[in-house]
Amino acid sequence: MHVAQLTCIVVTPEQTVVESAADFVAVPLDDGELGIAPGRAPLIGRLGFGELRIRLGRAVTRYYVDAGFVRVLGNVVSIMTDHALPAEQLNPVAAQEQLDAARTMPIVTAPQEAARDRVESRARGQLRVARRV
Repeated sequence: MHVAQLTCIVVTPEQTVVESAADFVAVPLDDGELGIAPGRAPLIGRLGFGELRIRLGRAVTRYYVDAGFVRVLGNVVSIMTDHALPAEQLNPVAAQEQLDAARTMPIVTAPQEAARDRVESRARGQLRVARRV
């Protein structure tokens, strides 16, 4: 019996970061996490800041992704994001510094609040992923 596999492709504006076979992929959505197995119905979703996990056999590869979009079509998982970084390359000290700085940003206008929220979400996502490595 042949078991279907996924192909996971992660692209940023600069490069293709990952093109890998996978048995299972987990992506961070804006409102939670989504697990994707072969045969999944087609979908398009908005990514949040957090951990992308790609499992092939017993090996799990982890990446931090910085928002963007995921598309599942057939057994291809396409992830478009501004930044994708192997989890082991994250710097938890720098992420904590970014989070601390965001918490002290002066907020007067709605755009300033949105900018602060984005910086906080990015730093929290990096900290969560860095702590799991």
